[in-house]
Amino acid sequence: MRTSVCWTNWQGQGLERCTLVQDDEHLILEGVVSGTRGGKYGAYYSVRADAQCRTREVLVKYIGGQTLHVVADGDGHWHDILGDRPVPSLDGCFDVDIGVTPATNTLAIKRLGLAPKARQDIVAAYVPLPSQIEGAFLPVPAQQRYTCLIADRRYRYEGLFRSFKAELELDRFGLVMNYPDTFRRMAENG
Repeated sequence: MRTSVCWTNWQGQGLERCTLVQDDEHLILEGVVSGTRGGKYGAYYSVRADAQCRTREVLVKYIGGQTLHVVADGDGHWHDILGDRPVPSLDGCFDVDIGVTPATNTLAIKRLGLAPKARQDIVAAYVPLPSQIEGAFLPVPAQQRYTCLIADRRYRYEGLFRSFKAELELDRFGLVMNYPDTFRRMAENG
């Protein structure tokens, strides 16, 4: 399965193009972003997850800025490739949440496989926006909650680490359609 989608920010500024590729062994998200949250930036990201949608590799490059490259073993242990060191603060994280894109919500939603009305708290490896980077550019643990409202279609996301809530509607591939007040899906051509 392969699909590509585009988002803009809620006000119609900026642009993101994301491609999702999924087979029996992997789910891969790859995208480019010209964003405006917390200032203007350009970014490239690539995320590889295993068949259970556990994040295994994350690469984020901010154009003219910093680069992050981490890997995870699928059991909740992370390693910083660029610094050649473990990242023990992320122990127990199975999901990545890249702040510049709504695409990574797909991974947690698919991995959790929640039944209607079920909810689950997780700790995700949050990749900060360029304006949020303090010190080394590495993901930080972020408490989150997902609640299934309609299986495979609608979920409530709560960023407990920042007191944020949004209802996310998904397309047939599990990608977010609109992320209220943050991202809006652009119309598909043809």
